[in-house]
Amino acid sequence: MSPGQIRFFSLLRREISRFMKIKKQTLGGPLLETFLYITVFGGALGSRIKELHGIEYILFVIPGLIMMSLATNAFTNNSSSILQQKFLGAIHDQLSSPASPRELLLALNLGGFVRGLIVAALTFIVSVVLTNLGVAHVLVLIPALFLVGFFFANLGVLIGVRAEQFDDVAFAQTFVLQPLIFLGGVFYSASLLPQPFETLTRFNPVFYMISLVRYGFVGFSEVNIPVALAALTAATAALFLFNLRLFQRGYKLRS
Repeated sequence: MSPGQIRFFSLLRREISRFMKIKKQTLGGPLLETFLYITVFGGALGSRIKELHGIEYILFVIPGLIMMSLATNAFTNNSSSILQQKFLGAIHDQLSSPASPRELLLALNLGGFVRGLIVAALTFIVSVVLTNLGVAHVLVLIPALFLVGFFFANLGVLIGVRAEQFDDVAFAQTFVLQPLIFLGGVFYSASLLPQPFETLTRFNPVFYMISLVRYGFVGFSEVNIPVALAALTAATAALFLFNLRLFQRGYKLRS
């Protein structure tokens, strides 16, 4: 391997090792939370709401839960990792090392993505065991999950860079990220909402991400799939380039 590849995989291994050392917290907790969602919504609401758009209610909900697991874990991993390294001064050492800002940012993003993907995959396995969930459009599902994971991994980096304390990260997750996800159509269909709530839901960018993942699993979508994929690709690329610029400048990282 080239020196650049060695540096990159060393950074990636460090990031993965960081969350695997506390896997009961980083993997076990989110998995239990998702299991409870499936149990509660499948057993309680599922007995009252039989179907949405001809799809069994629990199967309608699960793709959103899988997307939520991927997004929140990718975001949490990177926002907490960046802020922790800022407090310890480790990020300054890494930016001063032979590793380029691009290598460092890619390793962080892939580390967060891997954590989110592990939880999402475990959620999918649990869902298959408890329900008859399948995959309807794998060629849409794979790029959708990839883009969602990397978008929220980059968003976690951005919040971690700008945060001054852990309360800043908690505020972003509690009062911004979670409401956007829950109001993005995880548990309901936007087309069934009265106005103006249906229109407001369609202004939520997470709604389009959930719709992409739902289409991949159950074949139902309320959005234009090619347009949503193109928009998500552009947003993910723009966020990555913005973060790269911050790393190159050392914004709030070298002080």
